[in-house]
Amino acid sequence: MTYASATRLMIVTTLCAGLAACGNGTTENAGPTPDRDMRPSERGTLIQDLFIRSGNPDQMVGVNKYLWNASLDVLNFLPVQTVDPFTGVIQTGYGTPPGGGRSYRATIQISDPALDARSLRLALQGPGGAAVEAGTVRAVEDAILTRARQLRIQDGRL
Repeated sequence: MTYASATRLMIVTTLCAGLAACGNGTTENAGPTPDRDMRPSERGTLIQDLFIRSGNPDQMVGVNKYLWNASLDVLNFLPVQTVDPFTGVIQTGYGTPPGGGRSYRATIQISDPALDARSLRLALQGPGGAAVEAGTVRAVEDAILTRARQLRIQDGRL
């Protein structure tokens, strides 16, 4: 056996052993195992758990859809750069509000599925990372919360 074939055999064996270690050694219809009887917080995460959708998709995302949509509506003049609905973060580029003379950049974080002011975090930056007045930030937060309430009323889920 040459050195190259021995190396290939070792790599294939290592990969097979690694994949075998990912499973729990049972089939889906097998009886109870200690791993299945434990609470999810106590059970270890398996690789398969990352790919199995075992819950309601509406409950898997931990952000409020009204706050999310209201943030995009109110700040629609800003170009969206990054959106991550699973962590609840929206990052925008610089843009000038209609009728305004100063450009802004925003980072919005929606940290809770509740329609609540505590669920919304907003950071505004001026050109070059300059600070924005607290009154301006508060006015934008109020506009987002007001729009979120309007969207909820329109949806009819009170």
